[in-house]
Amino acid sequence: MAILTAHNLSKYFGGQDIFSDLNLAIHHGEHIALVGPNGEGKTTLLRILAGREQATTGNVYRAKELKVGYLEQHASLISTDVSILALALTAFTELREQEKQLQEMEAVLAKESDPTQHAQLLERYGEAQSQFEHDGGYVYEQAIDQVLRGLGFTPQDYQTSLTKLSGGQQSRVQLARLLLEKPDLLLLDEPTNHLDLASVEWLEDYLQNWAGALVVVAHDRYFLDKVATRVWELKFGSLETYRGNFSHYVSQREGNVDRQQKDYQAQQEFIAKQEDFIRRNLAGQRSREAKGRRKRLLSMDKVARPQEQQTLHLNLQTTLRSGDLVMATHDLVVGYPNKEPLFACPNLEIRRGDCVALLGPNGSGKTTFLKTILKQLKPLSGNIRLGAGLEIGYFAQTHASLNFGSTILDEILSVKNLPIAEARNYLGRFLFSGDDVFKPIGNLSGGERGRVALAKLTLTGANFLLLDEPTNHLDIPSRENLEDVLSNFEGTILLVSHDRYFVDALANYIWALDAATKSVLISGGGYQEYLLERELKNSLLLKTGESNNSSQKAKISREQTKAEQRTAQKQAKQIAEIEEIITSTEAKLASLAEQIEQASRGQAIAQLQKLSRDYQETETKLEELLNQWTELETAVSG
Repeated sequence: MAILTAHNLSKYFGGQDIFSDLNLAIHHGEHIALVGPNGEGKTTLLRILAGREQATTGNVYRAKELKVGYLEQHASLISTDVSILALALTAFTELREQEKQLQEMEAVLAKESDPTQHAQLLERYGEAQSQFEHDGGYVYEQAIDQVLRGLGFTPQDYQTSLTKLSGGQQSRVQLARLLLEKPDLLLLDEPTNHLDLASVEWLEDYLQNWAGALVVVAHDRYFLDKVATRVWELKFGSLETYRGNFSHYVSQREGNVDRQQKDYQAQQEFIAKQEDFIRRNLAGQRSREAKGRRKRLLSMDKVARPQEQQTLHLNLQTTLRSGDLVMATHDLVVGYPNKEPLFACPNLEIRRGDCVALLGPNGSGKTTFLKTILKQLKPLSGNIRLGAGLEIGYFAQTHASLNFGSTILDEILSVKNLPIAEARNYLGRFLFSGDDVFKPIGNLSGGERGRVALAKLTLTGANFLLLDEPTNHLDIPSRENLEDVLSNFEGTILLVSHDRYFVDALANYIWALDAATKSVLISGGGYQEYLLERELKNSLLLKTGESNNSSQKAKISREQTKAEQRTAQKQAKQIAEIEEIITSTEAKLASLAEQIEQASRGQAIAQLQKLSRDYQETETKLEELLNQWTELETAVSG
């Protein structure tokens, strides 16, 4: 049964058609992935379905009393001074009212002395208690803890005011509230944007068991594979429906395109033959037949030519051949001076032609490792040896290589002195056309800056690529194109990415950073092999733990020693102090991001450059603080 239907939906902005005449239905329990290139109107369609925006034409019909939950891509900041836990509790307002009523009934029961009245009250109390239990009254606090932990919060965070959170953290809190509210229809716009890998995996598992209907927009293809049972593709202003998850959609889409292309070519060949016959015979003895064929051609239903989506056209090539050994580490310890180490490496090697994916939670030191390879940071101990004949190309997550005061064209010419016409044609492959090439870097969106950085990287001719989140801000077609190019790259790659589909397609080695043990797990194989090894390791640890528990129960001390208690108190105090600093640093980072956006709109280039430097310094400081916090938390929990 459909819980929401829409008929003939159209949306226009100014004179531009975003989409037109869309017809759709959402049934109870369906999990739908809404995909399509950037700019096609996915967010607009979600907002219309959520009732946050009106369609230009058409209607949306919702089932009676349908409860809809909507997570915006850029969640509106909450300025109310309430805690994370207090906001999560708002998902259970009715349940907490039932709880209050039970408590009031308990107070009345305690005072009632008349046996008859007491019996009647007790019966009503039993019914209310049974309803409260049925509605989840005795487990809602556990549900809150489960969801908040799953989305990356710790119990120490629960009393933190929302006013002290960054935009990304607030988005996670709002997502938690939506999940706890359990609406009939959940609409999520890029829910994985602010989650680390562990939280994304938790969300996948949670949504797989989601009983209600779900429509989600995401660029994380692995996530869509796990969550979706149907795919809507919004493209060229129309909506196509595909059964199955993302991988099934890709297969069906390719089949449809091939079939349409063959049908189009066959019809064009038929038309060409008919037109040739008509041209040769229109004035001859077979004139009547030629006129009949011309009439049939004019009334024929034409097969539309398959449209091609504009996307990136990368061509990463290198003519430089490196030595067989590209990089080797020896007794390497990575981190910042006068700080606790982020992690220690086993002796690692990268060989020519390898593609190594560096994985790990936020703050575990992935970017720091890349900076150490680039000699922007010194190792705390040990060394890194680079092989012969290397030309390194670096794609920075923050696009630090870009000069915010330069134009797009200037940035390209700074790498290679091309003729202007050739440079402009080259930029067209990265979706910059016309006067776009004269835009200052400081005025570009994150996605546009990423494309400029990729354009510069392509020109370097590097044979050893260090890529830090290269798919950030790219839509799915652009990610697929980048995958194809890198899979045919003849050099060597070390990449950092949260995009597991991307990693699975490219990597033949996985280096996984473990923030708890400050170590690196090496997996010789792709992402699937790494998952199997991780699952096996966790299973062995669980069995070992169970065995130890059963054999050592009699030896467990009845209480901590005084020394252990003093240590725990000291660590708790240190954790509280560092959490305050982290909160203020995150608030500063969020403020700087807003100032950068304002400076970018105002084209204040000098201010933008200063703010960008401040942002990078603050981000580095936050990474160090998070590492210190993780170490203390591990010590306390261990």
